[in-house]
Amino acid sequence: MTPRELLEVAKIPGTSDELRLFRRGGDFMIVLDRNELMNSRMSRSEEALATMTAERLRGRAGHWLIGGYGMGFTLRAALAVLGDAARVTVAELVPEIIGWARGPMAGLAAGCLDDRRVTVVRDDVAALIDGARGEYDAILLDVDNGPDGLTRASNGRLYSARGLDAARAALAPGGVLATWSAAPDPRFARRLGDAGFAVDEVVVRARSNGKGPRHVIWFAARR
Repeated sequence: MTPRELLEVAKIPGTSDELRLFRRGGDFMIVLDRNELMNSRMSRSEEALATMTAERLRGRAGHWLIGGYGMGFTLRAALAVLGDAARVTVAELVPEIIGWARGPMAGLAAGCLDDRRVTVVRDDVAALIDGARGEYDAILLDVDNGPDGLTRASNGRLYSARGLDAARAALAPGGVLATWSAAPDPRFARRLGDAGFAVDEVVVRARSNGKGPRHVIWFAARR
């Protein structure tokens, strides 16, 4: 097997933890401790986060907020289905992630960060949500392995009752909050319903061939 090569290391703001970028052959991996957060071979569910949100909005473009750039799968999928009038704000707290997209993973990024519809903000997505009222037609969250604050403990507030109330207030009427997870979480699904959302839970395989781990996406529509 081709050995894994460590390319870059980045500190997660507000913590002592580090993200590590590896390459094995033509594949990239972003790792936290022993947890592989992202792998360039498994993109289907991250793409579905965008495409399935667009389906639920039925052609409505408006303003989308994406929490976490990652490897850009969600952003690229969103740009492919959104029209020219759409706006997409990407909140990325770790500046090195954007640097990796423009450096070692530039081929994977395919220029998506330079699309005129895209604005990258170096900030916690929770701060953008808290400061908005009816601003976004869609909020897409993929900042952790699920609603448990793995990458950064303070991310847990995004998935709390208070955080969900803030997300609902930040959405325009009929807007969608889409949340990605590596595994089911019945308690989070119930919190979404308790926050007044109409909830649709979808299981999506990680690989484009329909194989690989089963990931979960919750699509929560503001009534």
